[in-house]
Amino acid sequence: MNEIAKRYYPFGHHLREVFGEKVCKIVIDAGFNCPNRDGKVGTGGCIYCSGGSYYLPDFYKNLSVREQLISSIANIKNRFHVNKFIAYFQAYSNTYAAADKLKKIYDEALSVDGIVGLSVGTRPDCLSNNILALLERYTESTYLWLEIGLQSSHAKTLKFINRGHTFEQFANAVGRAKNRGFKICTHVILGLPGETYKDMMETAKKIGKMGIDGVKLHHLQVLKNTPLEKICRRKKINLLDETRYVKLVCDFLEYLPDNIMIQRMVGDAPKDRLIAPLWSLNKTDIIKAIDAEMEKREAYQGARTKKKNF
Repeated sequence: MNEIAKRYYPFGHHLREVFGEKVCKIVIDAGFNCPNRDGKVGTGGCIYCSGGSYYLPDFYKNLSVREQLISSIANIKNRFHVNKFIAYFQAYSNTYAAADKLKKIYDEALSVDGIVGLSVGTRPDCLSNNILALLERYTESTYLWLEIGLQSSHAKTLKFINRGHTFEQFANAVGRAKNRGFKICTHVILGLPGETYKDMMETAKKIGKMGIDGVKLHHLQVLKNTPLEKICRRKKINLLDETRYVKLVCDFLEYLPDNIMIQRMVGDAPKDRLIAPLWSLNKTDIIKAIDAEMEKREAYQGARTKKKNF
């Protein structure tokens, strides 16, 4: 099944519409920290956070942003026949610094040949109006996404996973970030401890009404050396199995308006860091299973909100 035939709005299809060809995101670790780890908001981070980016080899931490991008492009370009790339500031909170420092780092990324845009991952409590104004200025010359982590819309869950912010803070950040020329994506985790089916679908309904442009869906994963691993040692945590997760994703998609781009439908992690669930190691098969379930249902994104129009 190609992207156009999908029963949801895949991010890759959007990128082809914008750039006329395949575009890849390249993960960067720019050396930022997180207010939920350094004591400003909390310590230890979210219970599932393993620190930094597990997508990058350790030696990348000693490379500049430019060096990381050049190295990654050299590895990807010929292998996948891609010529255009988005610099993805993924590790920790990538707006957690003064505007002048952020500008220097973002400019460094854009100076690399082949980089056609930026994707900046952060938290709702790291988005002052000053920072948002800086991001807005970049839209005059480049393609830009702002990725704001949420994970759940429910206060009890956010407290349990130690997010260090509220849904109201997220909604406020989205409201201030909208209509600035860049696109907004949020991250949601399905299967968080204590959440019911109704809770998860309520999150879909809430974010679907906020005017965001993209969603990344993940399942809860237990990684080595995380607070969640320690919790799992003390008591049983019911993790989703593959079948349940596939059905939840399909239901979630049906509650999302069909103009929201789906940037991710399943989380991934290196085999050497992943404790559970191991079914997610074959990400391609999970996506195929989601596609098959949507076909079986004759369902499509937005089916429970309004008539299909894409």
